[in-house]
Amino acid sequence: MAVRGHKLLKDKNEGLIKEFLILAKVHKEVRQRVDDGLPECMKMFVLTRISSSFQSISTALEQSRGKLELKIFERNILNIKVPVFEVSVIENNSYSLINTPAELDDAIIKLKEFIPHLVKVAELEQSMRLLAREIEKTRRRVNALEYILIPQLRESIKFIKTKLDEMERSNISRVMKVKEMLVNRH
Repeated sequence: MAVRGHKLLKDKNEGLIKEFLILAKVHKEVRQRVDDGLPECMKMFVLTRISSSFQSISTALEQSRGKLELKIFERNILNIKVPVFEVSVIENNSYSLINTPAELDDAIIKLKEFIPHLVKVAELEQSMRLLAREIEKTRRRVNALEYILIPQLRESIKFIKTKLDEMERSNISRVMKVKEMLVNRH
């Protein structure tokens, strides 16, 4: 049973590692998009700051505040619950387009388009964190079975077999002695 459990845990660990590598590949792509897009997004706000007053930008940002709706679901990866984030940005552009530079409009639009990518990175990183923890836990169990429990059980089996063989030989010699004594009596 320990050997079968060891095999199952080893297979589970291999499956977890495959899933982790798939997530890592997707994470790398999404993270690269975020790393490339964030400076561009911030650059647009800096350009806006250069061409307009802080007060007008601040007022426009306060008035353009939209709602960010985040729904959290779970999905199972080999019986590990990982999060799935669904984000939607509900726009509320109530600021005056006349009093603000076009760069600000572009920057706000770019930021609202950029938020789902940030949330996706967070989702992937948390999923990878959970899988990594489970991989480590499973690997420890596999190693405990492989290097501690199974060798101990094999040693116990060997010891018990030796003792049973010894008892059987002792029993056979006892039976032979009794038989010899009975033969000598008659």
